[in-house]
Parts: sequence; structure tokens; C-alpha cells
Amino acid sequence: MPIRTPRGRGAAYRPLWQWPLRSPARLIGCVVVLVALVIVANSAFGLLSARPGGTPGILSGGSTQPSAAATPTAEAAPAEPTRLPPVPELTPRTLPPSQAPRAALTAATRWTEAWAKHPAGTTTQSWVTALRPYTTDEYLGVLATVDPSNVPATRVTGPARAVLVSPRSVRVQVPTDAVTLVVLVVNTEGAEWKVAGYDRAADDPNAVVQQPAGGPAPGR
Repeated sequence: MPIRTPRGRGAAYRPLWQWPLRSPARLIGCVVVLVALVIVANSAFGLLSARPGGTPGILSGGSTQPSAAATPTAEAAPAEPTRLPPVPELTPRTLPPSQAPRAALTAATRWTEAWAKHPAGTTTQSWVTALRPYTTDEYLGVLATVDPSNVPATRVTGPARAVLVSPRSVRVQVPTDAVTLVVLVVNTEGAEWKVAGYDRAADDPNAVVQQPAGGPAPGR
């Protein structure tokens, strides 16, 4: 068994660890060098961990967790088209003839009276001027192309009668001494009832040419 002496292995390393303690400057220098070595070692360890060949996702304690890039994402399912409820077929709303507004019947009568009034020599301009208060602006352009001498009637011979009534329009039958007219009266934005067209009644015995509703009529 070897005998330990002051000149053994400890005596050989004693000058190394006693050297920094011999002056404050040496001690500070050694501390700085030690800290630098620790920083360099940590940096080198981080570079090795970030290399492509390293094992990603290794946590402390030896446990592993899949990274976000490696986690498969479920594909979004295509959205189903929104199904709208079935829309019922729209049908015009009609009312009983007895519910025809009195203002609509009055407008049809006055318009027919002005339409039938055309003494000899009446110009188109004066004839249209007499019809203007009871006619829509759109239909005045049609009447401006009519020669009043072609109008067969001269006066209204009976009361106006509603034949088809809806909330904003009324078809009114007005008899004259020549033909029976079916006058279309509409409710304008100003809450006034004005004529937007006319035709001969289908059952008029004096009608030479039967016209469908809304089509051109003689005297236009």
C-alpha cells in the first residue's frame, strides 16, 4: 500500500489551483475565461441540436412530442350548398269589382269624355291637352300620334263599370255612342288614378275588329 506524502499527486496540482488566488486580477481573469467557455459550449450544443440529422422534438427528461409541422391536419370538408325553401308561384291578386275605388271609375269616365270630344277642326295637340290631366305621362306619347278625326265616338252614354280590379290597377268598361271601351286605370305614385291604355270591349256589337287587351285599338 503506497504511502501518501505531501509530494504526491496533490502536490503536483496544487500550484494550478493556487495560481488564481495569488492576486485579484488573476482570479477575475479566470472567472471571465470560465464564463466564456460555458457560453461557447452552450452555443455549440445548440447548433448540434438544430442540425437536420438531429432528432426533433426531444424534450427534457427524454420524452418526445411531435412537432407542429409533423402533425397531420384534417382537410376541410366542402361546404354543402344552402338549400332555399321553395318559393310559391306568384299570382296576380284580384279583388271583387264592387271594391273598385270610386276615384278610378271617375278617372275612366272623364278620360273617355275627353277622348270622345273632338269637334271638327280639333288638332292633335289640343285633343291631347284635354286628355293630359287623366293620362299617365308614358301614355301621352302614344296619344300624341293619333288623329282625333279617327275617333268614332262623340259622347259617353252610360256609367262606368269595373270589370277587373287589383290593388293598384282597374279595368273599367265605359260605353259610348259608337263603341264600348275598356279603359286601364292605374294608381300612380302621387296616389292619383290615371289612364295607361284602352281597348274595345270584346263583347261590343259595334266593334269591327276585335282587339286583345293591351293591343292597339282604332282611334289611337
